[in-house]
Amino acid sequence: MSDSYAQPNREWWVQQWIDVLERIGFTQRLARARNYARQGNVLSIEFEGAEVTAIVQGTAPEPYEVSFSLDRFTDEQWDYVIESMAERAIFSAKLLAGEMPQNIQDVFTANGLSIFPFDKSNIHSRCSCPDPANPCKHIGAVYYLLGDRFGEDPFVLFQLRGRTKDEIISALRQIRSSGQETTTSNSAIVRQATPLNPDQFWHYCDQLEPSLIVITPSPSSETVLDVLGLLPVKVEPPANQAAMEALKLIYQSVGMEAVRMAMAIET
Repeated sequence: MSDSYAQPNREWWVQQWIDVLERIGFTQRLARARNYARQGNVLSIEFEGAEVTAIVQGTAPEPYEVSFSLDRFTDEQWDYVIESMAERAIFSAKLLAGEMPQNIQDVFTANGLSIFPFDKSNIHSRCSCPDPANPCKHIGAVYYLLGDRFGEDPFVLFQLRGRTKDEIISALRQIRSSGQETTTSNSAIVRQATPLNPDQFWHYCDQLEPSLIVITPSPSSETVLDVLGLLPVKVEPPANQAAMEALKLIYQSVGMEAVRMAMAIET
């Protein structure tokens, strides 16, 4: 197996998947898991709907059985997401062509969701090994190998959240088809709309609908530090870079905690 985890130009969604796993607090254990993944200890990995099952060879003669899944989105949540995809022509066109749009995370965050797990509470895994820790190195190896699978087929991310590639493409085609049928009537409605009154443009007297207030996480792992660059201090470059990495972890932790507090997520 190639050492894909050391490649700087991996796909953005694979990198974000790895970033999430390394942020959940099992850095040392996951380092051992990377070695397991590199050395080919994951003997098989299969998808049964939205659940992943794998066979991982450990130090014992008999390999261990691993299962893995994420929280699935509800049908209503998927309907909102797919409608958002259909509203953006470039997303719809790329998905119908079997490609993953660059900013696909945007349509999930716009609906208060994330295609990637927030933290370990969104990840459900089990291993038949005697290690009580979760993730053990066998589960961790499957985590990393899933990153490779996402690189080959990014639509597997959708499948883990409850919708297959074919289901999403079929729904998009249906929305596009119904949209073409209503284009004429929608145009007539627009032409008959009442002109805006400039004096009342900034006034809104009705109560806001709570469901319209959406709290979303950042669509990327970038912080203000990425924008500002290295610290303007007189230290050796390695020390400056180490300080930047430490601060970046703090910024990411603070950002995730802010989202949890805003959404009242229990930790």
